[in-house]
Amino acid sequence: MSEDALAIIDGQAINIATLQQGVSAAISRLSRGEGFTFFTFNLDHVVKRRQDPRFQAAYANATFVSADGAPVASLGRKQNDRIERTTGADLVVPMARQAARAGIPIGFFGSNAETLGICLNKLQGMAPRLRITAWEAPPQGFDPVSPAAEAAITRLVAAGARIIFIALGAPKQELLAHHMQSRFPEIGFVCIGAALDFIAKTQDRAPLFFQDSGLEWTWRLLKNPQRMGKHYALCAMAFLSLLRNPSGKSGPVKPFFAGSNPIL
Repeated sequence: MSEDALAIIDGQAINIATLQQGVSAAISRLSRGEGFTFFTFNLDHVVKRRQDPRFQAAYANATFVSADGAPVASLGRKQNDRIERTTGADLVVPMARQAARAGIPIGFFGSNAETLGICLNKLQGMAPRLRITAWEAPPQGFDPVSPAAEAAITRLVAAGARIIFIALGAPKQELLAHHMQSRFPEIGFVCIGAALDFIAKTQDRAPLFFQDSGLEWTWRLLKNPQRMGKHYALCAMAFLSLLRNPSGKSGPVKPFFAGSNPIL
């Protein structure tokens, strides 16, 4: 990991404390001609990271990692009280607005054509100076480390995108970002999960009460108990193990920013 950590959860360093800090750090790197990968660490990722060495390697080499999800954020705050929940869904709009101010073109990869069309129109309305240079929706069964993946990202880069938002879900989006960052070290890759569906409103996000209280998982479970039951059972077991040993490793934790949080 290329930046000092604020906290270590299950052996994974978290070096982004807040949404504003994450956006500012990403734009600052691009202004210096340096790319990045930006992952948002949650309990689902803890489970998958323990099971998949490729996913673990992608996380180990991530430039920026934030705490996504109330459980990971709460564990992080025990090590550093500045840590707040920063999700992929929350990153898109402020980062797009900041990119528009900085004159940085952006692109999108993932979701589907309908959602992309709606979402891009909404973002353009939120930030009229925003330059969206390219976007693609991959086919079903897309392999994130295939020649087709490299060709797709190459097209987005050739069209001028310097930030590429990847909306494939974990672990595909992180594997793709990790794979392509070595190919295009000047590009910023931001993994955003279902963010485009939430912006386009083709998929419902939990009401603000559930988000703000850290109970978004409860809302998802109530909406789809059969699909989400096993998923959250695995996450609950992971959380219990983290309560016993949050960091998963020993050693000092260094601050990423020594001073106050940057603002947009």
